[in-house]
Amino acid sequence: MRYVVVTGGVMSGLGKGVTTASVAKILQNMGY
Repeated sequence: MRYVVVTGGVMSGLGKGVTTASVAKILQNMGY
């Protein structure tokens, strides 16, 4: 469970930046 808690904390802290970067990269790959 500790791993899950740590992962949750990381996602909570970096979620917006990671999500934005991931979506931008996906859109670039799709041609947008």
